[in-house]
Amino acid sequence: MYTSSWCALVLVVFPALVSALPVPGQTSQNPKRGGVVLPFIKHPRRVAVRDAEPEDGDVLGGTVGLGDSADLFYTVAVTVGDSTTAVNLDTGSSDLWVMSTACRTKQCRQSNAKPYDVSKSFRASGNSVTLKYGDSVTGTHASGPVGRDTVTLAALTLEDQTLAAVNDTDNSAISNGGAGILGLGFPAQSFVQAAAVSADFPSTTGTDTFVEQTAKSGPLVSRLIMSDMIDDPLFAITLQRDTIDVSGEGQITIGQLPEGIDNSSITWVPVRLYDPADGGLQAPSFAPNEKYPLRWEVDIDAVYLDGKKLPDSTQQPNGIKKPSVSALIDTGNSLIRGPSDVVNSILSSVSPAYAADPTAQPTLPCDDGHNLTFQIGGKLFPVDPRDFVAQAKRGDAQNCVASNVVSTDPPSVGALFSWNLGDPFLKSNAVIFYYGNLTHPSVDPPRMGFVSLVPQNADELLDDAVEDAQKAGGVFETKADAAPTVSSLIIEGQTEGTETATSSKPAATPASTPSGSSKIPSTPTAPSGTVAAPAQSASQSSAASLSHRLPGGSTMWYMLSLPTLSLLASLCIL
Repeated sequence: MYTSSWCALVLVVFPALVSALPVPGQTSQNPKRGGVVLPFIKHPRRVAVRDAEPEDGDVLGGTVGLGDSADLFYTVAVTVGDSTTAVNLDTGSSDLWVMSTACRTKQCRQSNAKPYDVSKSFRASGNSVTLKYGDSVTGTHASGPVGRDTVTLAALTLEDQTLAAVNDTDNSAISNGGAGILGLGFPAQSFVQAAAVSADFPSTTGTDTFVEQTAKSGPLVSRLIMSDMIDDPLFAITLQRDTIDVSGEGQITIGQLPEGIDNSSITWVPVRLYDPADGGLQAPSFAPNEKYPLRWEVDIDAVYLDGKKLPDSTQQPNGIKKPSVSALIDTGNSLIRGPSDVVNSILSSVSPAYAADPTAQPTLPCDDGHNLTFQIGGKLFPVDPRDFVAQAKRGDAQNCVASNVVSTDPPSVGALFSWNLGDPFLKSNAVIFYYGNLTHPSVDPPRMGFVSLVPQNADELLDDAVEDAQKAGGVFETKADAAPTVSSLIIEGQTEGTETATSSKPAATPASTPSGSSKIPSTPTAPSGTVAAPAQSASQSSAASLSHRLPGGSTMWYMLSLPTLSLLASLCIL
């Protein structure tokens, strides 16, 4: 789920975030240890060793498995204070929030997740936020005070981490065993960081302090990077498949590439940088020529269906010049979303019923494998055909529906992307999210890396899954994974991580990412029939809904002062 353009504009162009001593840039004098070799300039960094870690090597990072609810909702275990709970893993937003014991909404009362007790170790800042999620048709909210507590993710612990203790929400993140959202986006989208900085520096102006305070008040992984607590400024994600044909392994690895993924097999592409006029962060005075990333967004060379290039969209953007075609890579979105005209073309091609009546469900034979492929960085990254279809009716394994395919809003200020590649894409591809230098992006630009995990016999595997479902009374294989509470530190000089646990009885923990490089082709190729496409209607929206893109200009916000930021954030849409 992604933050709205209107709010991103308020936050990132908002110049009421203060100037203090200039930040000299995110650098370290010590050489990196055990890190991967990346295909671009890399500043040397030091890995900090904390008292609780083993003494025979530096900590390079951490890793933990993921929970999965019907491939709609992927979760990761975090410990906030003394409470361990599961939260939705979301690369489309930047903020951490958890449902608190003070939340009494219907959704909170019905949630089976353990709420966060604010009466224990939570230190309130005095400011609060209201975060809203959803596209232009749907919408939910999450509100609560902003404060600090000790947070642990993947065996990596940070004290005084900023978060929102939500006391009012109807967001689906508190269903399916989840208790909130872990945003893994860039600081420029962090409204929790803005509220915390506003509380600490109520009378300052400019963006200097907002950037400068990322190490203290920024999102979790950004702080790990700026505190030199991990080796490389990156995390990597693979998602398991728990419907149609149960397979794959879900995991987040922080600070290092996952085991089994070699740098030579990765296609690296730059992350889009946003001008202030497009909703990006206003450059601070100590780095006046810098452009900052806003989202995990990359250019798309082309889109193919069954080997044929799809025509470019003629959909007009909202209030901006037409940008280059790009995609947001969003784990908080359970679908693939794209321009309405291209989506309609895809669905009409694969579903005769939809071609005859665009208001009908896009039904198709379950074993009718298609190949929706995105060309990124000159390489082809298909979506597995098992992730394109869904069961239309329990007991029927003959007729399926392309319900993983929906339309999205056109590009707008703060949201220049045309495509939103959600969980079907991430089940088919390992993705590496490289932050680079957070204060001076030109020194070490942000990147994203892609590795196709779609096997050459993907069509055959779909056929086998359909045959098995037909033998099982028309019911496809499915399962549910609770978020594992056992995590591992990645230690220099060790082939295996040092395991830590927050529970004596962890849920079934997915294994690490593919252990053999033979499963990860160095040149991803599209299998002969692989499908997945953006979808057609909001009625098929994901469990963790996308956020609304609102229109908005930029000049008026320059006249506002930082003490109003909490109020503005309460009106914003994430």
